[in-house]
Amino acid sequence: MHSGLEGVLILLIAAVLAVWVVRHLHLPALLGYLLIGIAVGPHGLSWLPRTDVTDVLADFGVVFLMFSIGLEFSRPRLFSMWRLVFGLGSAQVAVTILVTVGLAKLFSMTWQYGLVLGSALAMSSTAIVSRLLAERADLHSTPGRQTMGVLLFQDLAVVPLMIAIPALASERAELLPALGLALGKAALILAGLLFVGQKLMSGWFDLVARQKSTELFMLNVLLLIVGLAFLTSVAGLSLALGAFLGGVLISETLYRHQVASVIRPFRDILLGLFFVIVGMQLNLQYVAANPQWIAAMLALVLVGKGVIVFMLSLLIRNQVPTALSTAVHLAQAGEFGFVLVAEAVNARLLDPGTQQVTLAAMLLSMLLTPLLIERGNRWSRRLSQRHGRLAHHDIEEQTRQVSSHVIICGYGRTGQSLARFLDRENIPFVALDTDPQRVRQATAGGERVLFGDADRREVLLAAGLERARAVVLAYADLESAVKVLRVVREIQPHLPVIVRAKDDAQLDQLKAAGATEVVPEILEASLQLAMQTLSQLGVPASRTMERVREIRGQRYEVLRHFYRGEEDQLRDMRTAHLQPRRALEVPSAAHAIGKRYLALELTRFPVKLIGFVRHGIRCDDPAEEATVAAGDVIVLAGADPKLEAAEQYLLAGTEPAAPPQRTAG
Repeated sequence: MHSGLEGVLILLIAAVLAVWVVRHLHLPALLGYLLIGIAVGPHGLSWLPRTDVTDVLADFGVVFLMFSIGLEFSRPRLFSMWRLVFGLGSAQVAVTILVTVGLAKLFSMTWQYGLVLGSALAMSSTAIVSRLLAERADLHSTPGRQTMGVLLFQDLAVVPLMIAIPALASERAELLPALGLALGKAALILAGLLFVGQKLMSGWFDLVARQKSTELFMLNVLLLIVGLAFLTSVAGLSLALGAFLGGVLISETLYRHQVASVIRPFRDILLGLFFVIVGMQLNLQYVAANPQWIAAMLALVLVGKGVIVFMLSLLIRNQVPTALSTAVHLAQAGEFGFVLVAEAVNARLLDPGTQQVTLAAMLLSMLLTPLLIERGNRWSRRLSQRHGRLAHHDIEEQTRQVSSHVIICGYGRTGQSLARFLDRENIPFVALDTDPQRVRQATAGGERVLFGDADRREVLLAAGLERARAVVLAYADLESAVKVLRVVREIQPHLPVIVRAKDDAQLDQLKAAGATEVVPEILEASLQLAMQTLSQLGVPASRTMERVREIRGQRYEVLRHFYRGEEDQLRDMRTAHLQPRRALEVPSAAHAIGKRYLALELTRFPVKLIGFVRHGIRCDDPAEEATVAAGDVIVLAGADPKLEAAEQYLLAGTEPAAPPQRTAG
């Protein structure tokens, strides 16, 4: 056993090494924390003792995580999920418990035993799953919303289950009144927080923000998280649920992003400690001595619960890929399962042997979760692609009578906005999308939106590519865009194809692949900003549009040059396609003094002469006879090494020496 400081040092060294290894293997960091707990805990090398203090800190890791998750869910969004929470969530918990009770009776065990075991196994890991969803930006995807809905119901279900388990042992008659009282308190707390708390929260944060103290703001955030967690705990609810609701309340204020940045360091460190504590509970010796029982329990958790979630997800009319993704996210055991098992052991409803088997299986299921989710997402994507191949016959049937239409690839916000314009001009369109929920809702709304992967040849043909007037790629994905362009150019060489891009980084590549027009979001936003500004300044609309057409005709060439700042040094990889501008003041002894601007031969470097400034007056189009004078500021554009070479030439009349050639031998 080591001193506290030595324990912290061991934990930090192990954390750095483990996280580096798992990240190098492209695995989630939490897997590294779990492995640390197994290695340095009491059942491993016994380097790090588990204490009440570490347990409390680990619990607050989950609290901070749930608060940050709450920041992603506003009240309207949360209310829109009530069917998922009380529909899919309640069904998952109830069916899991009923199946476990049935298995217990089948093996001549008591129904109380099955109910306790089923309650523990019905829980999933809020900490692991919500973190993985957040890391992959999947919180608001269909599987992500379903998963979060079920996890929220599980948090609520812990309350009556914690009351019911001790009562099962004593068979007290006051079970129903106790449950009713607990649920009443929970409903009162939740209603108060959601309907009254938001106004109080906004006003309080306004008051704190006026003090302009970073320290006070941070302390206020910590007080909010701990205070709401304590409030729900007193009401018999979980700490994590109170923190989640606090995040929901803050999400509707203007302080949301500042709060998120304040809590991130606390969240990541404490959550890492939580996963270490979870790993410390796994007794590898017991696992090795009882592999058959633990394997059976592990199968019951992962396979049994996974199948239950999968079937329930299909029952609410999800596609197979969505149901599979939801199932793998919820198949593992959870943190509250450990709490329920401990309560059952205290009530003498579970024997120590069953406790160890259950704990080992639950821990192993949590340890396997990152790998299962990664593999499950791969299977889900493959099923989506297969569904696209099978569905192209239905697409062809629905588009058989459509001609001279526009094919919109991707029906997100951009695709839907385009569709509104086409509708107003009475131009028919067929949209393709791979989000089953979006397709279902749009179809129900009377729009011709079909499920299909736009970069697949058979799907485009089924959508009527041979009869179409144009194709529009309304999503910014270079790889997919190139595939679509290849298919279109094979079948319709002269068909207009308009491609959306985030910026002009792939403009030339998309043009070379066959795009008729490429619309870079950043540059088009710049043009719109310029147009609105000129309009407010009284510049005639005809002159403004002439300027815009000129810039578009030059493929945004004038917008590709920019003056580099300190922050741009950190974004070299993302701005490599752009041409930085550089302003060079000409000294009196410069080589370029007296030379004509148009005869400087800067194209051999190659850099572009943008213009020059003399006595504060800028000249973008030097006259034939204009010469370089001392004090002129020459503005050049080009890649950094080329700019340096041109600068050296203008100042000294020399060029940088070429690097020496390596010789063999």
